[in-house]
Amino acid sequence: MRPAATVAVVTGQLAVVEAWLHAVDRADAVAAMALCAPDLEVVGPRGSVRGREVLGPWMARAGFTARPLRWFCGAGGAVVVEQDATWADPATGDERGRAAVASGFLVADGVITRFRRHDDGLPAALAAAGLRGADEVAARG
Repeated sequence: MRPAATVAVVTGQLAVVEAWLHAVDRADAVAAMALCAPDLEVVGPRGSVRGREVLGPWMARAGFTARPLRWFCGAGGAVVVEQDATWADPATGDERGRAAVASGFLVADGVITRFRRHDDGLPAALAAAGLRGADEVAARG
């Protein structure tokens, strides 16, 4: 059983990531940016960029939504979420693609400082975040 202080930290990390995921699903760039550090690092299949202002243009063109399947969390601020992801045409809403992905987050001081999408799956995301299967959050309040 985790100590109460650790549970509070983990719960806070998950709450920040969950709120961010909901904002992305709504394409609410303002809400998503508010949950991120100004120098947010975004890592994706095309490379890495810095600055939370990249979220708005990304959301506008990607049409990305995702349903969380499993959550993993570590005391060092690492959170990994396995997701059923969909990409849709922002103009028509037509689905352009669907895949199982894993997203890795680093949360510090109540904000996301790094977001990395792992198209290569959950094992790669867990390894990159320094997490293991034992770090899965079995029950969420």
